[in-house]
Amino acid sequence: MKVLIIEDEENLAKILKMGLEKEGIAADYVLDGESGQRRIELHSADYDVAITDLTLPKKDGLDICRDIRKNNISIPILVLTGRDTLQDKVTLLDAGADDFLVKPFALAEVLARIRALSRRPKQVLPTEFSVGELRLDPAKMAVTLDGKPLKLTLKEFRLLEYFMRHANQVCSRQDIVDNIWDFNFDSLSNVVDVYINRLRDKIESPSGTTMLETVRGIGYKLKTV
Repeated sequence: MKVLIIEDEENLAKILKMGLEKEGIAADYVLDGESGQRRIELHSADYDVAITDLTLPKKDGLDICRDIRKNNISIPILVLTGRDTLQDKVTLLDAGADDFLVKPFALAEVLARIRALSRRPKQVLPTEFSVGELRLDPAKMAVTLDGKPLKLTLKEFRLLEYFMRHANQVCSRQDIVDNIWDFNFDSLSNVVDVYINRLRDKIESPSGTTMLETVRGIGYKLKTV
């Protein structure tokens, strides 16, 4: 999962980013409304949820919601606001916000709202993924291989989840970076390859069959057969 944070208080933006990343959620932040809207318009496919403050320099969260929806961009939007009247809430929802959170808030509640929004996909997705003897449960963050629990780091889990959601498809290196790491990640580094190799070693099937293939010059593919 990947989240965009639009928040002009940089300390708060950094706290949110760090809190999300501790949960294995990649996050980027921008510090004004115009930059936030531009990032969504250019890269909405790279994000699962956008979090925006209501009061922002250059463009407020309400106008971001309205303009994004006018452009038929359907990314879920969580608005952070200091206003809690019924009319304020109605206005936000009518403008295209999917949810709102009144300040001050706890990080745990932000995480819960993000998880709820990310469970509203355009199409129904399975609650559990399986490829051969490999099973992954996103809700429980559990993986088993041949019926035995598999220990993965958070980043390895997100990487495997991404591959299993796109099983038998060739995933380009750039797609992997865009969905698992943040916007400032150096895509030319070998970190992706290191994680791929670690994951490949851990999910090697009992029969010794390589499930995670390298597609030379393009990326990787998790085979279902």
